[in-house]
Amino acid sequence: MSLILGLTGGIATGKSTVSNLFKENGIPVVDADVGAREVVKAGTEGLKRIEVVFGHQVISNGQLDRKALGKIVFENPKELEKLNRILGDLIAEWIHDEKERYIEENHPLVVLDIPLLFESGYQEVVDQVMVVATTPDVQLQRLMERDQIDEQTARQKIAAQEPIMDKMLKADFVIDNNGTKENTRIQVMNWLEKQHFLH
Repeated sequence: MSLILGLTGGIATGKSTVSNLFKENGIPVVDADVGAREVVKAGTEGLKRIEVVFGHQVISNGQLDRKALGKIVFENPKELEKLNRILGDLIAEWIHDEKERYIEENHPLVVLDIPLLFESGYQEVVDQVMVVATTPDVQLQRLMERDQIDEQTARQKIAAQEPIMDKMLKADFVIDNNGTKENTRIQVMNWLEKQHFLH
């Protein structure tokens, strides 16, 4: 039996850092962001849907123009909802197929790395949820630095997601990522050890 762990966090709270730690320890990670890119590649059903809903201006040379689409969806929560709605089932299908493939390969632990885990209802398909969290101040600071954006834009991006405090309350396990990467690594390794996933 594989344990299916849902991994989530807020934007810029360090979820990728934790995701990479799992990968480094040979644990398969199904990354929803990879799925989101896969389902909108040239010639896919997902790209067709985007063109129908958002128009030709978001397509360039048969490929998705991410900047153009990003501008539309980040400034308008309704548009973002629309995007999530038209691609949701395709991404869910991709995640499901990847997960099943790893289960068939008998991996004891399979991690589903999903930024909008709670917002998209994925807590229903995982056994446990791990949330990577920071304080709101640290999150804001890191996002501004990471994306080279001003405070207002950063706050907008954070506001587009469920507050990190709410996610922490629903988690089975919280990784405190306010400190150093080493500090985060120790927490992840401790969790793996306790669950007997380290060989």
